[in-house]
Amino acid sequence: MQFKHARAAVTAVFDDPNLVSVAGLVPAMRLAQRVGLADLSQQRLSVPTDKGANAGAKVSALVAGMLAGADSIDDLNLLRHGGMAKLFDRVYAPSTLGSFLRAFQFGHVRQLDAVASRVLQNLTSQAPLLQTRPGEHVMVDLDDTIIEVHGYGKQGAGFGYSGVRGLNALFASASTSSSAPVVLAQRLRKGSAGSPKGAARIVADALATLRRMNPGDGPRILVRADSAFYGHATIGTAIKAGADVSVTVRMDPAVKAAIGTIPADAWTTIEYTDAILDETTGQWISRAEVAEVPFTAFRSRKKAEQVTGRLVVRRIPDLNPKQLDAPTLFDTWRHHAFFTTTDVEIMDTVTADKTHRGHAVIEQVHADLKNGPLAHLPSGVFTANSAWLVLAVIAFNLTRTAGILADHAGRLAKATTATIRRTLINVPARLARSARRITLHLPEAWPWEPAFTRLFAITHAPPPAATT
Repeated sequence: MQFKHARAAVTAVFDDPNLVSVAGLVPAMRLAQRVGLADLSQQRLSVPTDKGANAGAKVSALVAGMLAGADSIDDLNLLRHGGMAKLFDRVYAPSTLGSFLRAFQFGHVRQLDAVASRVLQNLTSQAPLLQTRPGEHVMVDLDDTIIEVHGYGKQGAGFGYSGVRGLNALFASASTSSSAPVVLAQRLRKGSAGSPKGAARIVADALATLRRMNPGDGPRILVRADSAFYGHATIGTAIKAGADVSVTVRMDPAVKAAIGTIPADAWTTIEYTDAILDETTGQWISRAEVAEVPFTAFRSRKKAEQVTGRLVVRRIPDLNPKQLDAPTLFDTWRHHAFFTTTDVEIMDTVTADKTHRGHAVIEQVHADLKNGPLAHLPSGVFTANSAWLVLAVIAFNLTRTAGILADHAGRLAKATTATIRRTLINVPARLARSARRITLHLPEAWPWEPAFTRLFAITHAPPPAATT
């Protein structure tokens, strides 16, 4: 693409009070209003009145800034341009919102957690967030990630398992085979915190939220996690809440002994990296094989706390260069095992292994959040950053719902936050007011006009009449 008028004089003047660059905030914040974001925040947050007055409006402003792409407190200035004040009430200065965040204590963060949970529950009534097929599990993935920080003023910053200086964020997401993930629960921890710290509480909060989203006899729930979360507290909490588990185990003596009891003819070849399907036999030609054996976890604990299930093991040849130079008499294998309580009649060995490998979906959630509001943790105060994390999750779930409403059968239903922001939120518009009505004049031939129009129509339709 080349400039059309190469020799023409072009002048740039910032002088139009009726332009906005984020017209998509109109339907997005209307959606937030319909699910009670401001009202819930106003009712539940007890931040001191000198900084926490109008808490509902300030929470809405922070979420709106994140929806528009803000990843720091200064970026919230994005809400104070052109005709934004004509569209939205109480467009706060970044300094005001920063003071509001710094007034948070741990109890206020927990109050905000409750707001995020109920907003997600209300979003379920607006769009089909977690669609399941008959007999399908809802997958709850648990994992933590390090958010890198810089400078010595960050409370709680430290070097964790990744060797990067930062703060540790723990998330629990929910997804299905046909639905993109939403975040059920979250917690910010010190950078040096171990992965399982507080995991049992997160699992309890996540499953409680999921039950509220699916009242009554909802679908079965499967909690997936890696070996860092293989402990009685986390697994016991999930089972007590009625969920199944699929958790990677550490290769301790009990696990190695169980693997050693698997018969040689019990292994099944599976689809894996570089696998080839034999069209004649219908079998996979692969280096990876799976098998299972009954297993009781936590045998060192009292009998009431022991958990029975299956140990599913995947093995691949150990291609250690030292062994290639001096081949062994027998094949040597590397084993990857996980413990699951799922019923073998519902999920056989091969299916259980493939399902467990889908745990990587939460890594996409981490990447999505770090490509948006969690690119930085903007304050030096730990509790302010904790509140920022919860607000980022609220914005993530709102964006996910907006994508589903805008393009239920298309690619936006599973698109990343950045794609939804680019196509539906960051849309320029000129405001025209006549007869107490504001009209948004949007760009002609906008490629995603049908999706934007659909979202706008749904969020501006009258709410359904209450039934008695």
